[in-house]
Amino acid sequence: MWKEFKEFSLKGNVIDLAIGVIIGGAFGKIVTSLVSDIIMPLLGILLGKVDFSNLFIVLGSGHFKTIDEAKKAGVATINYGTFINNIIDFLIIAFSIFIVIKQVNRFTKKKDVEDEPPKTKTCPYCITEINLKATRCPHCTAILNE
Repeated sequence: MWKEFKEFSLKGNVIDLAIGVIIGGAFGKIVTSLVSDIIMPLLGILLGKVDFSNLFIVLGSGHFKTIDEAKKAGVATINYGTFINNIIDFLIIAFSIFIVIKQVNRFTKKKDVEDEPPKTKTCPYCITEINLKATRCPHCTAILNE
């Protein structure tokens, strides 16, 4: 069993997955910082100096200026500002992954197309695309010697 586990864990896919998870975690921290430290303050200023990180609804009695004050008082809150930040984080990460995958697919498709042998040829008389196995052109009826 140990030998099988060792073979499984040292396969390329598992190592690639581990590297992806580590890089993804680091990328997530960068995006979170981008959203909470740069995008949300700018968006808050554009919307009338709103601090999204402190948008919340108190589910108990009392009035609190920040989420931390409500937590210290032991009052439950719905932190919809934090939720908005997390949605923007997700959208930026999802868009970034979409762009990366789109580029990888673009390069992969080019390699696949280049590797395929041609399926058609051009008639030397009428310049029409015809099947590679054709011995007579269906357009001009010329006999093909190739």
